[in-house]
Amino acid sequence: MDLFSRSWNALRAAVDELSGEDWKRPSGCAGWLVRDLVCHLVIDAQDVLITLVTPVDAEPTADAAGYWKLVDPPTGDDPLDALIPRLAAAYGDPELLRFHLDDVGSAAGRAAVLADRSATVGTRDMVLTAGDYLTAYVLEWTLHHLDLIAHLSPVAGPPEETLAAARSTLERIVGSALPLSLSDKDALLVLTGRRSATGEEMAALGDLAARLPLALG
Repeated sequence: MDLFSRSWNALRAAVDELSGEDWKRPSGCAGWLVRDLVCHLVIDAQDVLITLVTPVDAEPTADAAGYWKLVDPPTGDDPLDALIPRLAAAYGDPELLRFHLDDVGSAAGRAAVLADRSATVGTRDMVLTAGDYLTAYVLEWTLHHLDLIAHLSPVAGPPEETLAAARSTLERIVGSALPLSLSDKDALLVLTGRRSATGEEMAALGDLAARLPLALG
């Protein structure tokens, strides 16, 4: 199963379910409304298209987990983070934003299906196989799917298999298995600071609890 396509198609389908006031509700990304998050997804889709047509004749320097770096938590000072809400607001009618995501997102999805997964591509001063690059994005899509539905009901959540794949990538990033007592969804939410851990969860996480929240960049 192509988990990139599965996660991306599920996320885009969830965006298609949005209506009315949904666009103005807060997302799971601190400081961003749902419309801001969808605008960010347009930029993500553009990044996928750009990367897949940026071949590099070199050996890989990173894999799917190595694509992600642990960074300092966002402060809100990043110019791009501040730009996103302004771009989203500039669309005016959220249907225009939905159309843009469908247009660019469909192209990114087709490019991923057609890509030679063994070819090497360049992005962020790294070289990855196209397969590893697309695998890295399963974590991105899954986390943002959870962000999208954080304050919405009954919009569908991420598929179980992509939640499991995202958890596996996160475990590789932190270098250890996560407690089985944490569901895949809870593991993703808690470790990335999208939800506070309970006392039981903190105890189960052991030494890893002191490193929370993990910010990925």
